[in-house]
Amino acid sequence: MVDPHRFDGARILESSFPDDTGAADPALSAALAAFAAGSGGFAEVVQALAPTRVLVPVVAVLGEVEVDDQGLAHDKSSDMAAVLLTGADGRLALLAFTSSDSLTRWSAEARPVPVPAQVAAQSAVQEGAAALVIDVAGPSQFVLEGEDLAAFAAGWTLTRVGDDLGWLRPAE
Repeated sequence: MVDPHRFDGARILESSFPDDTGAADPALSAALAAFAAGSGGFAEVVQALAPTRVLVPVVAVLGEVEVDDQGLAHDKSSDMAAVLLTGADGRLALLAFTSSDSLTRWSAEARPVPVPAQVAAQSAVQEGAAALVIDVAGPSQFVLEGEDLAAFAAGWTLTRVGDDLGWLRPAE
């Protein structure tokens, strides 16, 4: 039983990325730059993305508003929420960034939450997003969508099969 008169202090979870400087993974940056230049392929970006952490932006969202006696509104509460972008075609996409610089290029107010790339993809799928967009404001944008997003989120590995690409399910 918990003693309500005793407080030992709050326990805060340790970061999964304790030495993270906010810099982009060099292999992922190179794969993204090559893809953007037309000299690299989709598979190379996905393979470089798989072992990395990305930064998912969260922003404050107004919860309840309190109105005082003079009719002025004041924040009563706010929540933090991950950002879903609505594309021109109406589909939703979860945003993720390779570095704090690329996130700040998009929004200086957003706060980074470092997660493994697969967790970001899982979050996109769970939120009903059609895509995971990496570095929407550059320097090199990349979109993982549809069956590729679902397979990546499930932990499958993209590989070459002859001249084609295929997803390999992890061993049970």
